[in-house]
Amino acid sequence: MIRAATVNDVAEIRAMIRELAEYERSAEQARATEEQLREAMFGEHPAVSALIAEDDETGETMGYALWFPHFSSWTGTRGMHLEDLYVRPRARGGGHGKALLASLAAICEQRGYERFEWWVLAWNQSTIDFYKSLGVDFLDEWRVCRLSGEPLSELAAEAPAGLDRS
Repeated sequence: MIRAATVNDVAEIRAMIRELAEYERSAEQARATEEQLREAMFGEHPAVSALIAEDDETGETMGYALWFPHFSSWTGTRGMHLEDLYVRPRARGGGHGKALLASLAAICEQRGYERFEWWVLAWNQSTIDFYKSLGVDFLDEWRVCRLSGEPLSELAAEAPAGLDRS
């Protein structure tokens, strides 16, 4: 039911990213191309990894999880950031999401990662309820910060001269 993504899955992952973006009311923001995803997952220096959920009988792709390691200065260890978790609507409730999360938790345990973290949209109550059923801790005191576009460029222009930008 769950397997590591291969380069042959990139087009299907790209399609599901679009589906997820539409579900999250942000389709215009999902600009990643197949080429970018292929490089990010399978290039010389992979930035992310992915798991695929398949239907046991048909082999049809039902969902995916896209993740990457991060580091905690507090614990001194790596952790896992789940960028995307998506199960197609027709497959929801069939155990694919839980199987993807359980597989990622097993990867964390195997690699000695102490934290497994992700974000969820505040309006997505059915997903929040699902996560609560798994025992997830919600860090309500933390806010997500994002700097992009023109404000990012404006702040970057204020960087000290002579900074090594490599």
